Amino acid sequence: MIADLKAYPQYRDAGLPWTGPVPAHWKTERAKWLFTKMDRAVRPSDEVVTCFRDGTVTLRRNRRLRGFTEAIFESGYQGIRRGDFVIHAMDAFAGAVGVSDSDGKGTPVYSVCRPRQGADPHYFAHIVRQMAHSHWILALAKGIRERSTDFRFETFGNQRVPLPPPQEQAAIVRFLAWATANIDRAIGAKRKVIDLLNERKQAVIHRAVTQGLDASVPTRDSGVPWIGRIPEHWTLTPNRAFLGIRKVLVGARHGEYRLLSLTKTGIIVRDMDAGGKFSNFWDRSQEVRPGDLVFCLFDVEETPRTVGLSKHHGMISGDYTVMECADLGIAEWVENFYKAMDDRKLLSPLYSGLRKRIPKPEFLSISTPFPPMAEMLEIGQHVEASLVSTDRSIARINREVRLLAEYRMRLVADVVTGKLDVREAAAHLPDESSLERDSDSIAADGDVSDEESAA
Repeated sequence: MIADLKAYPQYRDAGLPWTGPVPAHWKTERAKWLFTKMDRAVRPSDEVVTCFRDGTVTLRRNRRLRGFTEAIFESGYQGIRRGDFVIHAMDAFAGAVGVSDSDGKGTPVYSVCRPRQGADPHYFAHIVRQMAHSHWILALAKGIRERSTDFRFETFGNQRVPLPPPQEQAAIVRFLAWATANIDRAIGAKRKVIDLLNERKQAVIHRAVTQGLDASVPTRDSGVPWIGRIPEHWTLTPNRAFLGIRKVLVGARHGEYRLLSLTKTGIIVRDMDAGGKFSNFWDRSQEVRPGDLVFCLFDVEETPRTVGLSKHHGMISGDYTVMECADLGIAEWVENFYKAMDDRKLLSPLYSGLRKRIPKPEFLSISTPFPPMAEMLEIGQHVEASLVSTDRSIARINREVRLLAEYRMRLVADVVTGKLDVREAAAHLPDESSLERDSDSIAADGDVSDEESAA
């Protein structure tokens, strides 16, 4: 059905740089004539509603509870109702615009609007997200914060936007609900395969770094509950014997360094132009050299990560702990061992305090199991060789996911700006109940959204 879509017969220049020509029969209008900004009081029963970067506007508890900046005093909070059009003023540039599916309350940084007659809020949510993806909202930015805007209702209201006839807006919304549901289902299926391949990787690494390659060798209790049994001839060595803390702040020299991040796949170089949140305090970052181990010694439930062995020279958040190790073979073993422990949540007993951290002195006093050097190198080579094909498969599927996501974005852009005519296709779609069942099945498959943000 998508492959059969064609362009409209006639177009005109609407004077909107971010849309290009629009169908000749479409009008344009300033957004302030299409929406009314609301200012409702908060009710005692209202829960917090969050506007995410994937365009979802829902009760915070529907997505997750941790990882948000919590307001101590909810000063200026406003009532939000199901069907409201919500714009996250500071994150609209990244796509945090959508229609609320819930009643609740939201931060004053949100512009909460009701559509006037002739304006479908779901269509205009697509339109404003296209303004974001085309970088038009960033071009309007007046703030001084990097990668941020202040896209409030006044700015939004002064923008001219395409205005298809109401029935055509509804057809576009209906078609995109169906099309994106199918694409998201394909993405979700591929991500499940990636999860299974990652579980296989975890099993291979965990078995190798706790049992070795020969399952017949005698074992003994390590005396460490979260490690369990290890081969009898392995030794336990305190971390301080081979690791040393190294903290060199980059200070005013931060412009000389590449920005690094610690992820589940290791330490990567960040692309500053690819979106995401960045620190405003680069001078507090610390230097990382090739061969350094970067540890996350605080508990991050949403994105578990413990250690990465750097292949890059750059800077990373000062919240992490950078350690140097004199021997690269030992450093590779340490990375594999603590990744295996973290993958299975075996380090949980070590976290303490309100902020759930492993104190650095305590981490240095922990003992890590080591086989003899020759065996350690053999295990490392075995792990690397056995994971090559798995990593290749994961990389291929990740590329397919990226291509599907790019196709999804391109399709939405072409449909909402009138490059493709979906009126006939929308008229032949399944009924609404079928579309809702499709959406429910996608939600059950898990989150396939892009990067999230919340105020």
